[in-house]
Amino acid sequence: MAAPKSLPLGCILRPATPEDLGAIRKLVFQAKLDPTQLRWENFSVIELQEQVIACGQLRQFSGCQELGSLVVKKPWRDRGLGSYLVEHLVSEAIAPVYVECMGWLVEFYEHLGFVKISWAELPKPLKIKFFLGQLVSKFLPLGVTILQAKLLKSPKS
Repeated sequence: MAAPKSLPLGCILRPATPEDLGAIRKLVFQAKLDPTQLRWENFSVIELQEQVIACGQLRQFSGCQELGSLVVKKPWRDRGLGSYLVEHLVSEAIAPVYVECMGWLVEFYEHLGFVKISWAELPKPLKIKFFLGQLVSKFLPLGVTILQAKLLKSPKS
């Protein structure tokens, strides 16, 4: 994965705390992402001057994990924070990592080492979770794509 080697000056990457849930919810709502399944325990955040400016989570499923709720505050986009956060989350994974995203984000994830996969390659727990998105994409031109992280190292045991 080709993410920045360091964060901008003053930024700190850390696990989320219960106190971060409000900021995480706000970021997710502003980005118009799925506001369900926001468990602070699954999140890592990037903060600057004690304010959360980026977040992302790894949800655990049987035999796999889903990367989700990845958001960077608008003033902080295009500075490598999202890439840094994705690389961190994937490095923390204990199982294969998948992401379901809209078409305009596919290139972002591919740049970070994710590859498109077919529905048949998706683990059953995620087929259940991603079913609605795939169904909607059949009727609306949303371009929902499923990708899998191709790790450069073995997942943590």
